[in-house]
Amino acid sequence: MTSKNFFLCLIMKSAKKDNPAQSEPTKSELEILQVLWQYGPSTVRFVNDQLNEQKREVNYMSTQKLMLIMLDKGFVTKNASQMTHVYKAAVEEGKTKGYLLDRVVDNLFNGSASSLMMQLLGNKKMSAEELEEFKELIKKLDN
Repeated sequence: MTSKNFFLCLIMKSAKKDNPAQSEPTKSELEILQVLWQYGPSTVRFVNDQLNEQKREVNYMSTQKLMLIMLDKGFVTKNASQMTHVYKAAVEEGKTKGYLLDRVVDNLFNGSASSLMMQLLGNKKMSAEELEEFKELIKKLDN
């Protein structure tokens, strides 16, 4: 590998880590991110245990491999200063969810947030409490 190719690879890898939105997390990666967002920095064992409790039976080695892939993609960081490595979400929950929601609105509802809301309201039963929260949100948006 020439020095020019080496530096080009370093720049591309750095750019990918600086802008993780270039690649979109998969469903399994999002499940891992959900655990990290909820509980904070965690070991692979803890994340795997949470996935097994909350989602479905997941093999430890699969979780470990996926978290290493996420590290390479820039979705997580790893602290290897201890014997057990601790992973932390490198992407913000709000920004990631906002980006993915924008993609859903653009791709499925032709950019119409109201169409998305009508679909949500038609598909799901809201509790009285949720309906009241929704009304309050609309009032805030009106002001």
